[in-house]
Amino acid sequence: MTLKQELEQLQEKTLHDILTTKTLEQLNQIRVTILGKKGPITEVLRGMKHLTPEERPVVGSFANDIRDKISQAIDDKKAALEEQLLEAALQAESIDVTLPGLPVERGIPHILTQTMREIEDVFIGLGYQIVEGFEVEQDHYNFERMNLHKDHPARDMQDTFYISEELLLRTHTSPVQARTMETHDFAKGPLKMISPGKVFRRDTDDATHSHQFHQIEGLVVDKDITMADLKGTLEVLMKKMFGEDRDIRMRPSYFPFTEPSVEVDISCFKCGGKGCNVCKHTGWIEILGAGVVHPQVLEMSGIDSSVYSGFAFGLGPDRVAMLRYGVNDIRHFYLNNQKFLAQFKIKG
Repeated sequence: MTLKQELEQLQEKTLHDILTTKTLEQLNQIRVTILGKKGPITEVLRGMKHLTPEERPVVGSFANDIRDKISQAIDDKKAALEEQLLEAALQAESIDVTLPGLPVERGIPHILTQTMREIEDVFIGLGYQIVEGFEVEQDHYNFERMNLHKDHPARDMQDTFYISEELLLRTHTSPVQARTMETHDFAKGPLKMISPGKVFRRDTDDATHSHQFHQIEGLVVDKDITMADLKGTLEVLMKKMFGEDRDIRMRPSYFPFTEPSVEVDISCFKCGGKGCNVCKHTGWIEILGAGVVHPQVLEMSGIDSSVYSGFAFGLGPDRVAMLRYGVNDIRHFYLNNQKFLAQFKIKG
């Protein structure tokens, strides 16, 4: 029997086997057996060394044609078997169209988003406008317009991420206030604004600090604004966020952009001021920094400090959320753990 006859016989038998196979497993076994490196086609071709130089290309071409036909037959049979399996699965599946659909759980805003919106709602009710700004900011607005010149030592507390010598990721939302002050028309009324958003600092990434967090800063500028206006505003905010029986106190502090400056504490909402682990047994919890706007900050924005005054404050929604919900690690807010975040359902 010649090599050509052997190949023809192999083709006929293989095509018959492919046509009669019933499973994908059997079909794959045929593919491996016939077309593999140790298959019969390869064995037949090894006998080509006994052919004349004229016969070799003819037999080689014939062998390749047979290989192609077998490969095509395997692909066609595979497609047919897969279609049969799909059809069988569809026929076996029983669907009761009268059954109710599976409920899809409604998503909720992130707890930090919820907290920020709640704070924003308080100030909208007080007649404030919400102004957002750039996260990539100029050194001029981020520091210098806040009375922090190039060599000011307080810059060390906010050393941050610089893109260039004059561009950086903002360390607070105060630049939004500076940009708003220089464009506000006081002939149309006082300036009352809050500026929420993300801020960035080269901070220790521990349980209570993060290199990225959120801040909401507030600013009021008008004639005859005093520290009493600031205290009244913050009392409204703290009672709304932590309960109507909360008190606040102000302690002297220092910020370059306010004078005088204060740290603001609230009476502990857990122990009522008696002392516990939340307030470190002092009865008070530090919540934010504030003060009367420094005259120099007003003047740099083109505002006459002999006519106008103002107050400013800055608080962290992340810290507010930690205190309200007893979260002891700020990093939980940023890990996208669905089980953790699902705890904070929207009230009402």
